[in-house]
Amino acid sequence: MSDVASDAHGHDHPKHELSYYAKRIYAIRDLLLEKGVITDKDIQRQIEYQEARSPANGAKLVARAWVDPAFKTRLIDDPKGACAEMDIDATSINEFVVLENTEKVRHMVVCTLCSCYPRPILGRPPDWYKSLNYRQRAVNDPRGVMREFGLVPSDDVEVRVHDSTADMRYLVLPLRPEGTEGLGEEELAKLVIRDSMIGVTDALPAATLK
Repeated sequence: MSDVASDAHGHDHPKHELSYYAKRIYAIRDLLLEKGVITDKDIQRQIEYQEARSPANGAKLVARAWVDPAFKTRLIDDPKGACAEMDIDATSINEFVVLENTEKVRHMVVCTLCSCYPRPILGRPPDWYKSLNYRQRAVNDPRGVMREFGLVPSDDVEVRVHDSTADMRYLVLPLRPEGTEGLGEEELAKLVIRDSMIGVTDALPAATLK
């Protein structure tokens, strides 16, 4: 068998060699399909569900909270219920807490043991979040970590670090950027980046949209 494959333009490229574990996963999938345990539609639905879990979900929640004080109250008091209002499925999270940043208090989330993270809200955790370096420094030097992400809280701002666990997941509600009073939810959501919902930095400035 040839070690190269031709694309639609006739160019040859080396075939991607699957790892042992990838081959094993595909073999298990094929066996489950053959035995009728799952169907192709089941697999596709699961793929679509996983792809729908992204930071865009968190951005929608934050943007709504910025424009709707009543929703913000519900989001803080009953995060799962507020997620359901936005058609976001957070039922897989055991305990879910929303941490509101203020001018005097900033929150930052870390998982000191592994990489516990609100995946239905933020998707997959970034590599740096899972790294030993971040997990240690977030506890010992949170302000230093923030500086590396471009955020420099003044000395009178309290920085609180929250340790995410298998039972407790967190979402940081960042401060609404100045000069965004006339923006709608869709525009505001574009300013809400994943890292701001972990708490290592702020939402993007309004000028980003220009």
